Amino acid sequence: MENSLHMSITQPNIAEKYYNHPMSFRRIEKKLISGKRLSPQDAVELYRSDDIFGLGLLADARARELNGDRVYFVRNRHINPTNICINRCRFCAFSRSRGEDGAYEMTLDDILRRASECGPDTRELHIVGGLHPDWPFSFYTDMLSGIKSRFPHLHIKAFTAVEIDYLTKLSGLGLRKAINALINAGLGSMPGGGAEILGRGVRRKICPEKVSGARWIEVMRAAHSVGLKTNATMLYGHVETIEDRVDHMLRLRELQDETGGFNAFIPLAYQPENTRMDGGARTSAFDDLKTIAVARLFLDNFQHIKAYWVMLGVKIAQIALSFGADDMDGTVIEEKIAHMAGGSSPEAMEIGALADLIRRAGKTPVERNAMYDVVKAYE
Repeated sequence: MENSLHMSITQPNIAEKYYNHPMSFRRIEKKLISGKRLSPQDAVELYRSDDIFGLGLLADARARELNGDRVYFVRNRHINPTNICINRCRFCAFSRSRGEDGAYEMTLDDILRRASECGPDTRELHIVGGLHPDWPFSFYTDMLSGIKSRFPHLHIKAFTAVEIDYLTKLSGLGLRKAINALINAGLGSMPGGGAEILGRGVRRKICPEKVSGARWIEVMRAAHSVGLKTNATMLYGHVETIEDRVDHMLRLRELQDETGGFNAFIPLAYQPENTRMDGGARTSAFDDLKTIAVARLFLDNFQHIKAYWVMLGVKIAQIALSFGADDMDGTVIEEKIAHMAGGSSPEAMEIGALADLIRRAGKTPVERNAMYDVVKAYE
């Protein structure tokens, strides 16, 4: 770490020439160059720094050390089987009660039909939805096995930790046995949703019905223990403080030290429209870029930081590639959750457009599969 950061930052003395770093920033910069791990207080100080460009330099140097100039993406499709949910989290514009305007539920045939629309080059199905009050555990295992038997080339990334907790209760099995049953039916990995902010105080304000942060960690630990890779997310920009964000990332870093089971960290910018939260505004570009950069520097045991263009918007996601992000997710196709909260990004993106965005950011586009194995590196 020392050599690459030293080369990136001090030659030709960029930080000294252009940026007037306060002493706290200089101290953290020296800490990073020497290869030392950042403390939570260091992360808070970076968040509070006004030196957005210096922060970007540090984060980009770290990203290049881990992944060179590569930026990854995947050919994927989203399927959200239902928005009917026993939880009605205040921040969520997606969930509905049965019979409410806008509520929907897919049949197994509907889901299989959506899966059949994937082209032969699609690598991943991303499946998350509401906690349906009536579907049995067998609905989910039948869905997984039905997709896998008909489309064996598709990797199924499905079910947040919140959904896994719910499915465990439906199954009557213990947590690990329920996860193994889903794996045997075709589950390949898990997304990182449902984490929101893991601290108890924030959770009580925005999603008191949802599983606790401790239970979210417990579910992820169990998934990792049986060999299931997952992602991790953080929903930011609502009622939380900077300290809440850093505490959230610290919990993730500690679990990653323990299990090594996280593939990527995905900061999710809060989308305020059509929710039941009082007030609220969209996150600023500065906040988005700082969050990506601080995550890259603080989460030193995560290989990948994702700039999720669906929530950040295409242009900010592109800029984030110079602030520590090395992944842009993928083609997505028919994303509903963010768009029902007023997301203004497209609902899909073509491979050529993704590759061009990455190339124009001065990076090398690399198509991957769900496990970050390289499919194709683009010139």
